[in-house]
Amino acid sequence: MDILCEIVQALFALAALALIVVLVVAHLTADMVNLARHENEKYFLTATGEKKPFPSLHDSFSRELSVVIPAYNEELRMPVMLDEAMQYLENRQKQNPSFTYEVIVVDDGSKDKTTEVALQYTNKHSADKVRVLTLVKNRGKGGAVRMGTLSSRGKLILMADADGATKFSDIEKVEAGLKDLNPGP
Repeated sequence: MDILCEIVQALFALAALALIVVLVVAHLTADMVNLARHENEKYFLTATGEKKPFPSLHDSFSRELSVVIPAYNEELRMPVMLDEAMQYLENRQKQNPSFTYEVIVVDDGSKDKTTEVALQYTNKHSADKVRVLTLVKNRGKGGAVRMGTLSSRGKLILMADADGATKFSDIEKVEAGLKDLNPGP
């Protein structure tokens, strides 16, 4: 009977050791989210070509809305979406001058002229309204959204695809849904 107890204890100890080894290996091999920025990703260009540091999500918000647009090789499709978005946002600001917004286009390591196309909107609307974050290497859509969000100043942050798959004015439906939320315990 004592031998049986010792065998069971040894099996439990072996199982516990195996579990610890699995957890350590899983922890060491898991990819951690890389929030480090390359030096070039810390700045945006103004319409005059001046480099200014991006604000931080951790600062107090100074805009009602931030629109983060992840873009990878979108030089051809993005202008249609940005034209629609900027027209909507500008009209909304004309109707309600207290409404403030910013658009952050995140070029996710594109091989085409996505950054140059987006910078045309900075030149047209100002860097206060449209900023371009050019990532040095592709981080994927989630990484691009994350980096754009971390560079935003909005009370509300909206992610919009660069391909214009969604009508931009549908933001009103999203905002109405947010107002209906009950932030209870």
